[in-house]
Amino acid sequence: MEIKARGMTFDLYEGGPSDGEPVLLLHGFPQDHREFDAMLPHLHAAGLRTYTVDQRGYSPGARPGEAAAYRITEMTADVLALLDALGLESAHIVGHDWGASVGWLLAANHPGRVRTLTAVSVPHPRAMMLAMRVRASQRARMAYFQVFRSASAERLLLARNGTLLRWMLRPLHHAEQYVAAMHEPGRLTGGLNWYRGYRTADVADTPTVTVPTTYVWSDRDGVVGRTAALRTADWVDADYQLVAMRGVSHWVPEQAPRELAGFVRSRIGV
Repeated sequence: MEIKARGMTFDLYEGGPSDGEPVLLLHGFPQDHREFDAMLPHLHAAGLRTYTVDQRGYSPGARPGEAAAYRITEMTADVLALLDALGLESAHIVGHDWGASVGWLLAANHPGRVRTLTAVSVPHPRAMMLAMRVRASQRARMAYFQVFRSASAERLLLARNGTLLRWMLRPLHHAEQYVAAMHEPGRLTGGLNWYRGYRTADVADTPTVTVPTTYVWSDRDGVVGRTAALRTADWVDADYQLVAMRGVSHWVPEQAPRELAGFVRSRIGV
C-alpha cells in the first residue's frame, strides 16, 4: 500500500493479525523492506501486526534529490509521521543498519512513541562515537563511509553491472533483487544520500534511552566492533539486553531470521 507523510508517498507493507501489537521494521542500506521477509512469518505466528516500509530514498514517491534532505533527523521525523498516518500512538520498533540508527533516535528523543526497541547491528550513536575516538580498529571499519559519501560512489557500486554491490550482498537471498532495484533512477543516490546527509552534530547529544531495549550484535560484523557493542549499555536506562550472535555477519535479519524474530518476540513479551 502507499501511505502519505510529510508531503511524500511511502511504500508500506502490513501483515499479521489486525488486532496484534504493532511492530514497525526499518531497513538499512542497500536493502529495503524485503530484508525482513523471512522474519515476518515468525512474528505473525506470535500474533504481532507488522509494518515494513521502504524509507526515504527508496520509495519512488519519497526520493528528494538533495543530500541535505537526508539528515538522520529527517528520517526520524518520517517515522513519526508514518506512525501518525497509521493511527498509531506508539509501536514496537525494530531497525537494522540505518534503520537501527533511526530507532535509537526515536527511542531516545520520543520515548512515548516507542513501546520497545530492538536495534540490530548499529549501536547507540554515542557508543559508536566513543569507539571511534578510542579504537583505531573502529575507525578503520568505518572507512567505507567516506567512499559512500563521495561523488563517485554510484559509479563504483554499479560498475560492471553492480559487481561491488553483489560482493557486499553475497550472502543474501535477495541480493540480485537489491542490485536490480538500485538501477532505478535516483534510488541508489537516495540510499547513498543517507551517508552524505549524515552530521555528527545531529547525534552527538542523543539522550539515554529509557524504553525496554535489545541490541543485537554479531561477532562477524565488519562494521561494528566489540567496544561499540559493549558500551551501548552505558546509554540505556531501562530493561536492556545485549545479544551477541556468533558466526553471523552484518546482515542479521536475512542470515538469522528465525533467531532474530525470537529476540524481537522476547523483547515484546510474546
